[in-house]
Amino acid sequence: MKQIIIRSLLCLSTFIGFCWDGQAQVRDNKDQTTKADIENEPNTSKLLSISRLTLGGYGEAVASRNFYSSNFNRYSKAEQYKDSPSHGRFDLPHVVFFVGYEFGNGWRMNTEIEFEHGGTEAAVELEAEEAGEYETEVERGGEVALEQFWIEKTFSRAFNLRMGHIIVPVGLTNGNHLPTQFFTVYRPEGENTILPCTWHETGISLWGYLGKNWKYEAQLIPGLDSDLFGRKNWIKGGSASPYEFKVANTYAGVLRLDNFSIPGLRAGLSGYYGHSFKNSIQPSEASKYDDVKGTVYIGAFDFDYQAHHIIARGYFDYGHLTNSEVISNYNKALSKYSLSPRTNVGSEALCTGIEIGYDIFSQIKSSKIKEQKFYAFGRYEYYDPMFKTDSDIPKTIWYQRQKVVGGINYFPRNEIVIKAEYSAGILKKPYNNENSVSIGIAYSGFFN
Repeated sequence: MKQIIIRSLLCLSTFIGFCWDGQAQVRDNKDQTTKADIENEPNTSKLLSISRLTLGGYGEAVASRNFYSSNFNRYSKAEQYKDSPSHGRFDLPHVVFFVGYEFGNGWRMNTEIEFEHGGTEAAVELEAEEAGEYETEVERGGEVALEQFWIEKTFSRAFNLRMGHIIVPVGLTNGNHLPTQFFTVYRPEGENTILPCTWHETGISLWGYLGKNWKYEAQLIPGLDSDLFGRKNWIKGGSASPYEFKVANTYAGVLRLDNFSIPGLRAGLSGYYGHSFKNSIQPSEASKYDDVKGTVYIGAFDFDYQAHHIIARGYFDYGHLTNSEVISNYNKALSKYSLSPRTNVGSEALCTGIEIGYDIFSQIKSSKIKEQKFYAFGRYEYYDPMFKTDSDIPKTIWYQRQKVVGGINYFPRNEIVIKAEYSAGILKKPYNNENSVSIGIAYSGFFN
């Protein structure tokens, strides 16, 4: 495994070096339009081919000190763990590399591969001192995932058809998940708790701009799997698939609208609708479940304001699950070997948050820091994956919490940010608050 990884990295570095030497330094990633102007230039075919290629990525390295117990009983026996010692963690939450290519005539491709928490490493060794037994060692417990792979045809500014593995733009964070697009060291906790984040599915997307101030996107994707819903993360786990394919017994629709009428402000509405019950590889055939749909409704509002040296972002997400009591009881009866959390599920979930930052360097007149930014920020979040439950389902209140964060972001360049924060996680009594200090460094940008 290690040799394969090393060889792959060597090939990738050689390829990037080749592209770097010959690229034409042209990009229009914001509006995602074709490069017809390049095609009309008298370049050689080799230079033209390289100019159509886009290489980039983003990544985060973080460290935290958590001033609360890491014991799994810290909620059920809160008083016992009230004065537990702190614990620390280092992590690589997300490291992503992407490649895009403009084929011409409105056709383009994009792909992203993501390494979460440093990726995953495993090896098999022949143990000399244990009767020649083969021993499997897991050296890193992260994940490797294909976050995006799609091919797109642009017919006009108002009509673009995207097909493949795509981002589901519900809420704020899914469409703005780069580490330079939020102030906190980690992704916003509310949406990252109750929604898949980053939410990506294989499907079809139709998107475009309407006039000067509107952008829309409509998607058809597979439905979620209610077997994987739970009390801690509501429907978040339902987008996962443990198989080599995604089960699609049911389908879902997504719609998003963004408005840019006010200078510096983007305001968006997004929604999701789909059935989730019986969307597993072995759905129940019992007649008592014939009318159970497990319909998931999600509605979200979010905004992003950037003007006058101020950045403000916020969101409000609300979700409803029908038949939550039936799904809760069904999941708890599944085999202990199943992948289901086998816990109760809330009928409604809610999360909301806002962050505001001000660029202090904007008040300092110095050529040395002209291109740099230094934001002091504050953030508030509230979320509850069991905001409401059906009458016979008890509510687990320790997952309901508020989050108050204060910190700084230093941008030596637009693509690089150094972050530091203090976070207060406020839980209801009798549960202990979960406070922490975190620092991190991240980048997001293009290599050519």
